[in-house]
Amino acid sequence: MTEWINVAPETSLAEGEHLLTTLNESNVAIFNVNGNFYTIEDICSHDGTEIASGIIEGEEIICRRHGARFCLKTGAVKCAPAYEAIASFPTRVVEGWIQVQDNR
Repeated sequence: MTEWINVAPETSLAEGEHLLTTLNESNVAIFNVNGNFYTIEDICSHDGTEIASGIIEGEEIICRRHGARFCLKTGAVKCAPAYEAIASFPTRVVEGWIQVQDNR
Protein backbone atom coordinates (compact mmCIF):
# COMPACT_ATOMS: atom_id res chain seq x y z
CA MET A 1 0.00 0.00 0.00
CA THR A 2 1.21 3.49 -0.85
CA GLU A 3 1.96 5.63 2.18
CA TRP A 4 0.64 9.07 2.97
CA ILE A 5 3.08 11.97 2.61
CA ASN A 6 2.92 15.03 4.86
CA VAL A 7 2.90 17.98 2.49
CA ALA A 8 2.12 21.09 4.57
CA PRO A 9 0.44 22.19 7.77
CA GLU A 10 -3.31 22.56 7.30
CA THR A 11 -3.07 26.17 8.51
CA SER A 12 -0.73 27.07 5.64
CA LEU A 13 -3.53 26.82 3.07
CA ALA A 14 -6.50 29.14 3.62
CA GLU A 15 -9.85 28.56 1.97
CA GLY A 16 -9.71 29.51 -1.71
CA GLU A 17 -5.91 29.20 -1.89
CA HIS A 18 -3.65 26.63 -3.48
CA LEU A 19 -0.06 25.59 -3.06
CA LEU A 20 2.40 23.98 -5.43
CA THR A 21 4.72 21.15 -4.52
CA THR A 22 6.42 18.11 -6.01
CA LEU A 23 5.17 14.58 -5.42
CA ASN A 24 7.45 11.80 -6.66
CA GLU A 25 8.92 14.07 -9.36
CA SER A 26 5.54 15.38 -10.55
CA ASN A 27 4.41 18.96 -10.04
CA VAL A 28 1.13 18.98 -8.14
CA ALA A 29 -1.27 21.62 -6.88
CA ILE A 30 -3.24 21.31 -3.65
CA PHE A 31 -6.44 23.35 -3.36
CA ASN A 32 -8.58 24.29 -0.36
CA VAL A 33 -12.16 24.57 -1.61
CA ASN A 34 -14.72 25.22 1.11
CA GLY A 35 -12.51 23.44 3.64
CA ASN A 36 -11.99 20.39 1.41
CA PHE A 37 -8.51 19.65 0.10
CA TYR A 38 -7.93 18.37 -3.43
CA THR A 39 -4.67 17.53 -5.19
CA ILE A 40 -4.16 17.32 -8.94
CA GLU A 41 -1.16 17.14 -11.23
CA ASP A 42 -0.27 20.69 -12.26
CA ILE A 43 -0.68 20.18 -15.99
CA CYS A 44 -3.45 20.79 -18.49
CA SER A 45 -3.82 17.66 -20.61
CA HIS A 46 -4.87 19.82 -23.56
CA ASP A 47 -1.58 21.65 -24.12
CA GLY A 48 0.80 20.65 -21.32
CA THR A 49 0.87 23.99 -19.51
CA GLU A 50 0.30 24.49 -15.79
CA ILE A 51 -3.27 24.44 -14.52
CA ALA A 52 -2.92 25.71 -10.93
CA SER A 53 -3.44 29.35 -11.86
CA GLY A 54 -6.81 28.48 -13.39
CA ILE A 55 -10.17 29.77 -12.21
CA ILE A 56 -11.98 27.72 -9.57
CA GLU A 57 -15.74 27.31 -9.96
CA GLY A 58 -17.23 24.98 -7.38
CA GLU A 59 -15.15 21.82 -7.53
CA GLU A 60 -13.85 22.49 -11.05
CA ILE A 61 -10.77 24.27 -12.34
CA ILE A 62 -10.81 26.12 -15.66
CA CYS A 63 -7.58 26.44 -17.65
CA ARG A 64 -6.82 30.10 -18.34
CA ARG A 65 -5.34 29.37 -21.78
CA HIS A 66 -8.15 27.61 -23.64
CA GLY A 67 -11.00 27.06 -21.17
CA ALA A 68 -10.68 23.31 -20.57
CA ARG A 69 -12.39 22.26 -17.33
CA PHE A 70 -11.36 19.53 -14.91
CA CYS A 71 -12.90 18.09 -11.76
CA LEU A 72 -10.65 18.84 -8.77
CA LYS A 73 -11.85 15.66 -7.00
CA THR A 74 -11.20 13.18 -9.80
CA GLY A 75 -9.18 14.96 -12.51
CA ALA A 76 -11.93 14.10 -15.01
CA VAL A 77 -12.41 16.34 -18.04
CA LYS A 78 -15.57 18.42 -17.82
CA CYS A 79 -15.22 20.51 -20.99
CA ALA A 80 -13.25 20.52 -24.24
CA PRO A 81 -10.75 21.32 -25.66
CA ALA A 82 -9.21 18.75 -23.28
CA TYR A 83 -10.24 15.12 -23.73
CA GLU A 84 -7.84 13.37 -21.35
CA ALA A 85 -8.15 13.44 -17.56
CA ILE A 86 -5.36 14.71 -15.34
CA ALA A 87 -4.03 12.79 -12.34
CA SER A 88 -5.73 13.39 -9.01
CA PHE A 89 -4.43 12.21 -5.67
CA PRO A 90 -6.14 11.17 -2.44
CA THR A 91 -5.78 14.01 0.06
CA ARG A 92 -6.62 14.18 3.75
CA VAL A 93 -5.83 16.10 6.93
CA VAL A 94 -4.39 14.18 9.88
CA GLU A 95 -3.22 15.82 13.10
CA GLY A 96 -3.07 19.22 11.40
CA TRP A 97 -1.10 18.04 8.34
CA ILE A 98 -2.30 17.95 4.74
CA GLN A 99 -1.35 14.51 3.48
CA VAL A 100 -1.30 13.25 -0.09
CA GLN A 101 -1.00 9.73 -1.43
CA ASP A 102 0.55 8.98 -4.83
CA ASN A 103 -1.69 6.15 -5.99
CA ARG A 104 -0.40 5.99 -9.57
